[in-house]
Amino acid sequence: MADPVGRVRRGQLVTTYGVGAMIAAEERSFIVTAIDRWAVPQEPDLQEFRLQRRLKVAGFHRPPTPGEDERGGNGVHVRVFPEMYTCSGSEATGAVPCQYNLAEYKRFEPTKKNECSACYGSLTPSRFVVACENGHLDDFPYWQWVHRGRSGGDTAGGPHKLSFRSSGRTSALRSIVIGCSCGASASMEGSFGRGALREIGYSCRGGRPWLGRDSAEQGCDAMPRTLQRGSSSAWFAVMSSALSIPPFTEALHRAIGDRAEEWSALPDDMIGKVARKVPALDRYSVEDIVAAVRQREAYGEEEDVADIGSVLRQEEYRQLLHETATENGEFETEIASDERPIDGVEPAMLVTRLREVRALHGFTRVDPPAGAGDARVVPVSGDGRAPWLPAIEVIGEGVFLRLDPDRLEQWEQVRGPGSAHERAEVVRAAHERMQRDHGIDLSEFPSPVTSRLMLVHSIAHVVINEWSLQAGYPAASLRERIYVSDDMAGFLVYTATSDSAGSLGGLVELGRPEALRSSLESALQRASWCSADPLCLEAEASGADSLNLAACHACLLLPETSCEYNNTFLDRAMLVGTPQDPKAGYFAEVTEA
Repeated sequence: MADPVGRVRRGQLVTTYGVGAMIAAEERSFIVTAIDRWAVPQEPDLQEFRLQRRLKVAGFHRPPTPGEDERGGNGVHVRVFPEMYTCSGSEATGAVPCQYNLAEYKRFEPTKKNECSACYGSLTPSRFVVACENGHLDDFPYWQWVHRGRSGGDTAGGPHKLSFRSSGRTSALRSIVIGCSCGASASMEGSFGRGALREIGYSCRGGRPWLGRDSAEQGCDAMPRTLQRGSSSAWFAVMSSALSIPPFTEALHRAIGDRAEEWSALPDDMIGKVARKVPALDRYSVEDIVAAVRQREAYGEEEDVADIGSVLRQEEYRQLLHETATENGEFETEIASDERPIDGVEPAMLVTRLREVRALHGFTRVDPPAGAGDARVVPVSGDGRAPWLPAIEVIGEGVFLRLDPDRLEQWEQVRGPGSAHERAEVVRAAHERMQRDHGIDLSEFPSPVTSRLMLVHSIAHVVINEWSLQAGYPAASLRERIYVSDDMAGFLVYTATSDSAGSLGGLVELGRPEALRSSLESALQRASWCSADPLCLEAEASGADSLNLAACHACLLLPETSCEYNNTFLDRAMLVGTPQDPKAGYFAEVTEA
C-alpha cells in the first residue's frame, strides 16, 4: 500500500482539487486521478434522490480519507505531474548543482527526501504546463521550445540534455533560460502567447495524466496554451447541486431508500407484502408505502430537458414559497413577516435549516464552463459512465428573497436606448458568441441571459457584500442560489461552508424585518456609487468575454466560491439605473429616497 503524500480537506477534493486538478504536496506536484482509482466502499455513503436521478447515478461518495476504506487502498490516488523537474543543488552540503538539471523526475533517481541522488539537491516540479480547451494536459515542451520545433531528441553525438537557469534579476520570463547540451538556448519570454506553441510546430498530444501515462487521446485539433502550474485556468470544476426538499426528505422515503428501484417493478399488492419484511416501515400503511414507491418511480420520467439544473431549481423555488418543517430537520422554513422589506421585494422566507449536496461530475481547462451543452466538459471517470460521483453535503441556513412579479413585469416591458432590456441584449450577444466559439448548439441550449437574470444576480451580489460588512461573515462563507425563469425571480443566500465560518448562526437573523430593511437599503445605496465610477457605470463591456457591464471588484464581484456564474451576468445599472436614465434601475425609487 502506497504511503500518503499529503492531506487536504474533503470539500477541496470536490471544489478545488478534484479529478484532473494539480495539487502541491511535500515539495512535489501531483494530479488527482479519475474516480475509477479512488478507494471507496462498495455502497454510496451519500444520498440525494433528486440529484441522483438527474445525474443518472446510484449515489454519491464523500471523498475518502486514508485508512477508512475497505479494500486496502489509501484514499484518493494521485500521480506525479508535471513529470519534468529541476535540480537546484544543495547549499547545505556545498554540492554543485547537476550540470543538466531539467529532466523527468525519475531520471534524478530521487531519494525519499525528494533529493537528487547525484548531488543531493532539492527537486522542484516544473513551473509550466500546457493545456488545451478540450481538457488535455501535458508537460511544457522544453526541447521543442529550445530547438524551435526541430524533431527528435537525440543526435549522433548523444542525447540532448536540458538545463534550467534563472538569473533572478527580474521576475520576467526573459530571466528564465532553458539551455541544451548542444549549445542551443532560449528564454521563456513569449511562451504564453496564444500562438507561441504553434510557431514551434507543437500541437496537442491529447495528454490525460489523470487517467495514466498511456491514456493520451488522439486527434485533438485544439491549440494548447502555456499555463503556470498553479494557474486557476488549469482546472475549472463542473458541479451540480440540489437542496434536500420534501417529499424525498421525509422519513418514509428515507426508509424505502434504494429498495424503491427494485419494488417499482412489482404490482401494488406485492409491494405491500415485501414492505412488511422491513422493520423500519412497520409504522406506515401499505397505501402510503405504495404511493411513495410510485412517486420515486415517476420522478424524472418526464421528457429530458437540456438543463437539469432548471428542473431542480423549479422544484426548490416552489418549496421555498411555503413554510415547511420536515421530520428529520433537513429543510425548515418560516415567513419572517407579512410586510415587504422594501418596495419591489416580497416578504422574506427564512430558511432556518437546509441541506445541500454538491457533486463534481466534470471539469474544463483554459476557459471556465460555458453552461449546459458545453462539449468541452471532461468526465471525472475514465469512461464517463461511473455509477457514482464524488460529493459533499453542507448543513446550514439561509434567507430567500423574491421580487414582486407585477413590478418586475412592468420594469421588463420598458424598451428603448439605455433600458434594462437593451443592456441585457448586449451581454446576451456576447454570451452567444462565446457559446458558438465553444461549439454549443444555441437552438438546443439558448443563452439564459435576460434583464431578469442580471437583475436578480446583481441584487444577490450586493446583499452578500452587505451582509459580509454588517455581520462579519467572510464573503467566501456565503453563497448564492439563483432562481430565474419566466415564472421565477428570486435568490437564496445561505451558508456555503461546513466549518465555523459557515455556521455562525446569525444569517437568519439578518432576514428579520428591521435588519433586512436596513441592510437592503444600505446595500442599494452602496451600489449607487463605485470608487471606479464613472468608468465602471459607463462601461460598455467588462469582465471575461465581455459578460458584464457595470461590475468590478470594487462593487459587485465576489469570491469565486460564492457565485454560481463565475462573476458574469452582472450589471449595477439594473439596480440603480444610469446617470442618463436613473429610472432604468429596478430599485431607482429606493436609491432616490
